[in-house]
Amino acid sequence: MTTANPAPISGSTTSAAFAAQQTYPSGPAAPRRRIKRKTWQSIVWFVGLIVLTAVVLYPLLWLFLATFKPNGEFGSNPGLLPNSPTFSNYGKVMEGIAGVPMWKFFLNSFIIAASAVVGTVISSSLAAYAFARVQFKGLSILFAAMIGTLLLPFHVVIIPQYIIFNKLGWVDTFIPLILPKFLATEAFFVFLIVQFIRQMPRDMDEAARIDGAGHMRIFWSIILPLIKPALITCAIFAFIWAWNDFLSPLLYLTSPENYPLPIALRLYNDQTSTSDYGATVTASFVALLPILLFFIVFQRFLVDGVATQGLKG
Repeated sequence: MTTANPAPISGSTTSAAFAAQQTYPSGPAAPRRRIKRKTWQSIVWFVGLIVLTAVVLYPLLWLFLATFKPNGEFGSNPGLLPNSPTFSNYGKVMEGIAGVPMWKFFLNSFIIAASAVVGTVISSSLAAYAFARVQFKGLSILFAAMIGTLLLPFHVVIIPQYIIFNKLGWVDTFIPLILPKFLATEAFFVFLIVQFIRQMPRDMDEAARIDGAGHMRIFWSIILPLIKPALITCAIFAFIWAWNDFLSPLLYLTSPENYPLPIALRLYNDQTSTSDYGATVTASFVALLPILLFFIVFQRFLVDGVATQGLKG
C-alpha cells in the first residue's frame, strides 16, 4: 500500500505565509498605552478654572446682591453682602419713574429690539444673497464700499441722519430706530452671511435654475434653510445691540413714555438732586435678565453656526 506524497510547497508560498505571520501576529493585540494626566496637573487646572469663573461671575453676583442693599449702604458698605437686606428697591422699580411704569419701558425696548431682529435678518440675508450669488456690474465696487462702511464712525453720520428724520417729522418716534434695520445698513451682518453663502456649492443653485427656479425661489427654498445658523447668530447680536443701545434712543426720543430701558435708567440719577442708587442697580439687573435669557435659549444655535463655518459640500 502506497501513501500519496503531499504536493511540495513552493518557496514563494512558504515565504508569503511566513511574512503574513510576521505582519499579523496571532493572539490578542497589545493594549495601547494610556497617557494619564498627573494628579497635581488636574488640580491646578481645576483651581484655575474655578478662579477664572469666579472673576467672570463676580460682577454679576455683586449686581444681584446689591439689589437688596438700602440706598444708604452704597457709600458705606462696598462689600458683597448687604448689612440690612431689603426688597424695597424692587418695589420702586416696578412703580416706574417720571409717571411711566416699568413695564412700559420694557415694552418699548422689546418693540425696538424685536423690530431690529426682524429687519436685520430679512434685509441682511437678501443683500448677502445678492452679493454672493447674483452677478451684476459693479459687484466688487459695491461690496468694497459696504465693507468700507465698517470703518466709518457712527458719529460722522449722526447729524445728517438727524436732519433727515427731523424734516420727515419722525423725531420722538421709533421709526428712526427701526427703519434703517430694514435697509441692510448693518454691514457686519451682511458680510457674515455672505461668507456663509459663499462656502456652499453652486450645484444646487444650478439644478434649481435648470428646473426653472428664479433667484427668489432659490433664495427661499434652498439658501435660506441652509443659512439658518448664520441668521440665528445675526439675530442674537442684533437683539443684544438694540436692547443695549443708548445713543440712538437718546438722540431721537424725547418723551419719557417712549424711552427704552437704557434711557429710563438715566432717570434714576439726577444731577440736581439725590440719586437713587438702589433703584438704579435694581433696574440695571432687571434690564439685564432678558438678554441673559435670550442668550441662554439661543446659545446652542450660536455654537452650531460657528461649528458649521468650516464645513463645505
